[in-house]
Amino acid sequence: MTKTEQRKPSILIIYTGGTIGMVQHSLNGTLAPVKFDQIKEEVPELNKFNYNIKTITFRPALDSSNITPAIWTKIAKTIEKNYNQFDGFVVLHGTDTMAYTASALSYMFENLDKPIILTGSQLPIGTLRTDGKENLITSVEIAAAQENGRSLVPEVCVYFDFKLYRGNRTVKRDADQFSAFQSVNYPELAVAGVDIRFRKEFIHYPENKGILKINTRFDDHVVILRIFPGINQKVFNAIFSIPGLKGIVLETFGTGNVPTSRWLINCIRKAIKNGVVVLNVTQCEGGRVSMGQYETSLELLKAGVVSGKDMTTEAAITKLMFLLGQELSAEQVELYLNKNLCGEISD
Repeated sequence: MTKTEQRKPSILIIYTGGTIGMVQHSLNGTLAPVKFDQIKEEVPELNKFNYNIKTITFRPALDSSNITPAIWTKIAKTIEKNYNQFDGFVVLHGTDTMAYTASALSYMFENLDKPIILTGSQLPIGTLRTDGKENLITSVEIAAAQENGRSLVPEVCVYFDFKLYRGNRTVKRDADQFSAFQSVNYPELAVAGVDIRFRKEFIHYPENKGILKINTRFDDHVVILRIFPGINQKVFNAIFSIPGLKGIVLETFGTGNVPTSRWLINCIRKAIKNGVVVLNVTQCEGGRVSMGQYETSLELLKAGVVSGKDMTTEAAITKLMFLLGQELSAEQVELYLNKNLCGEISD
């Protein structure tokens, strides 16, 4: 790398798979993966940036429905390996599980002081009306943005449809619209219009620059259980009795409420006594769990259920998997679930 190149912002694009990485074959109209080592040919607008842009492509490219903790680890280790060579990272990812990956990555990095921007698209980058080009171009620009020698957004983020979100605050809200993601309980970190307006008051900046560390251990002995009217006792008990189960994210009504059926509370209480961690999050798009506010959640509080406060389900399940992976006691896991580790909950 020449001295001139060294003075340029350096961005690494990591393509894991997903809709964004497809182009239309000129002869028969079928879709085929982009050759990401030639990304500047597919998206020539990138040439207008005076950036040093490199790419890494995962092989095989994965539909995001097939993403697993092993892939989260692969992404994290790829970034760690290249961390000192680049100013920012753009991870291209399918939309269906992007919020899970963004949440998981946010827990995995300690002392992060560079942007990791996840993006994708609803239409392939090689189609005429694609949203992929704008999402990619602006993600690269945000990943390169600095002020006084430091990154403007040193967080794991999701950029989509002109808005930048904290990654562990996002949910996919729409399968058809370009505005696929939202962050109800936390404001956007930036909005892209004529200019990119960074909202620094909502961005987390590390107080002390430490050595980057990653922790890749996750425990997948967990389940998400959504409460609904008429939930079956036998099914409920069977889920709580899964051999080896260590954690449950309970999606409850409103501010954390469940039916007051005695069998339901007894089942939860028994599981907790046996060391299973139960985390309560709301089914609502916005708001937070406040156990004890109503009688229908008071029994959960007494049983030892942990409040997920205003965490998304995606942030909750990945946090639970992450903490269980650290081989902590159930009491320690519960303690850290209540703590704000990287902006996933409001204090």
